[in-house]
Amino acid sequence: MKNPKKLKIKSLKHWAWADKDTVILHACFQLLTDFVEKENIDMHPYQWTHNEIVRKRRAEIDDLYKWWKSYVHKDKKGKIDYLKGSEQYESENEMLMRLIKIRQYLWV
Repeated sequence: MKNPKKLKIKSLKHWAWADKDTVILHACFQLLTDFVEKENIDMHPYQWTHNEIVRKRRAEIDDLYKWWKSYVHKDKKGKIDYLKGSEQYESENEMLMRLIKIRQYLWV
């Protein structure tokens, strides 16, 4: 990351206010998005096929990225329920935990 002191969270740009739990979700998935879109991970195929564990982590990165892109699309259409304790909120927590578990693979 070129300037780690500045993280532009694109998915929050339309919000005037966001609670910290929402910012955490969006910030973490912005980092994933930047990794996938800016780090050019497909230019290093060997590192992603090195062994079965690494292949699974790459698949998890892809799954989480796809989920996030779909989530942002739904959010822009006003279809996200931000109430704590909702089914959507629990799904967000699950995806965030999945991302945290693979964070050591977010490098190229």
